[in-house]
Amino acid sequence: MSIGKNETMRVSQVMLPLDRFPVIDEREILKEALDAMGRSRLGIACIVDGANKLLGIITDGDVRRKLLKVQKPFSAFFVDDAIVHAIKSPITICPTDTLRHAVELMGEKQIWDLPVVNEKNELVGLLHLHPAVKALLGIDE
Repeated sequence: MSIGKNETMRVSQVMLPLDRFPVIDEREILKEALDAMGRSRLGIACIVDGANKLLGIITDGDVRRKLLKVQKPFSAFFVDDAIVHAIKSPITICPTDTLRHAVELMGEKQIWDLPVVNEKNELVGLLHLHPAVKALLGIDE
């Protein structure tokens, strides 16, 4: 199936802006990260430093796997810094990459969200799978 003109769409055209998903400081505790994820209704939070450089991500799945793997009281997790439980080298995409490439990468890696970073590794957005696929298919929201 050809998706025609949507072949040239860029990540920047579909990505969520910084104010539409959880972006937390490296010193935030896990409970605050989970609260932010709940408010946004996304299963991801991006962790940045003071210069907005991406340090890592934390997802619902990361938290679930950590809870099952690490032997410590459940309540003790909530006061840990979120970065302790984060993926510190997440898969990312550039805003100028094609949307098709991004969706193929998401499928290959079996992930729902891709942090979008510029050439300085500064977080500029988040690509979520559902709006990306809708844009490729030409489905209006």
